[in-house]
Amino acid sequence: MTELPGPKSRELFARRNSVVSAGVSTAFPVFIERAGGGVLVDVDGNSLIDLGSGIAVTSVGNASPKVVQAVSEQVAAFTHTCFMVTPYEGYVQVCEQLAELTPGDHAKKSALFNSGSEAVENAVKIARHATGRTAVVAFDHAYHGRTNLTMALTAKNMPYKHKFGPFASDIYRVPTSYPFRDAGVDGAAAAARAISQIAVQVGTENVAAVIIEPIQGEGGFVVPAAGFLPAVADWCKANGIVFIADEIQTGFCRTGDWFACDREGVVPDLITTAKGIAGGLPLAAVTGRAELMDAVHAGGLGGTYGGNPVACAAALGTIATMRELDLAGAARAIEETMTTRLRAIASRHPAIGDIRGRGAMIAVELVKPGTTEPDAALTGAIAKACHAQGVVVLTAGSYGNVLRFLPPLVIGQDLLNEGLDVIEAAFDQLAA
Repeated sequence: MTELPGPKSRELFARRNSVVSAGVSTAFPVFIERAGGGVLVDVDGNSLIDLGSGIAVTSVGNASPKVVQAVSEQVAAFTHTCFMVTPYEGYVQVCEQLAELTPGDHAKKSALFNSGSEAVENAVKIARHATGRTAVVAFDHAYHGRTNLTMALTAKNMPYKHKFGPFASDIYRVPTSYPFRDAGVDGAAAAARAISQIAVQVGTENVAAVIIEPIQGEGGFVVPAAGFLPAVADWCKANGIVFIADEIQTGFCRTGDWFACDREGVVPDLITTAKGIAGGLPLAAVTGRAELMDAVHAGGLGGTYGGNPVACAAALGTIATMRELDLAGAARAIEETMTTRLRAIASRHPAIGDIRGRGAMIAVELVKPGTTEPDAALTGAIAKACHAQGVVVLTAGSYGNVLRFLPPLVIGQDLLNEGLDVIEAAFDQLAA
């Protein structure tokens, strides 16, 4: 309807700049008025195709009927009491669902929080308390959050860590499996490389936990080679180390399974979830082996808003929607459509060095043709061109050279293909 951003969005952005910290960035300065089903409508009346889902949050859409109904009923009843003071059933119901859905058939318990960073922080607390050890191992290209401890776990300096130190201590980083940049290194070899470095540089007996994203998010949707995750998990089990799967971005049907660990039969000791769990409301969880979750003394876990009743209601509506609509299956259908189209684009544009991901978590890594040299400039230009045509895409990667696509799992195939048409046109214009 207008150029993007339109006049009303520009006016609001000027107001935003006068009162919102410059430290809070905005990728695409259009102000949204309503949204749903993969479409964002801005204040100027423009309809945008959403291939970002609020960074993998609105998997069931921005106003899913079951979520809206559950939240409305809960708000009318009460908005808060604090579960640590006077509990309520919704919190228990969410924990029951998590015990059923997360990998493994062992006894499980959960604790609920507000954000992915909080979930990761508490998973580390639990692992350290339960093992009596302190060292925590993370991986290259990892992203685990923006709090002090999770910044230490995160690999990328800019914008997440720059000038925010010193960070939490006893955090160590080892190489991951990155098939596009690991020519000839299979999953078993990559795991052996990481394990050897841990043993030499940290000491196996000192490690409380190893934390990993089964598919890395901000790192560029890096899918480790087959066998890497099981080998690391088995080594942890053999050495009394807590294996933490950070499924904050990959969880809740995003990768075509309920959880990314399911694909290779990996059963984590602790799993962290957030993002897609509650249809857009802030909720996060740590779920794990009952004996680990119970190792912490009473009062050692919690938070004023953790497991807020309205967010719990949203989570129950979200999970019900995922079950009813088979959104894991929908993610697999999205993968088929996207990878087919993207491979056709890559056949004409050698700047696409790699197409990877799983389910509705797909990425392309852009490089200087014939090399593995990252091309962040082209990545940014293509994202900007897509935005100008009303398609919301995101960038990622340690080198800023990855376009990542996270469409809502309820997006229609016609709308998805329309968005891919715009992406294809951007490549034809800019990558020739």
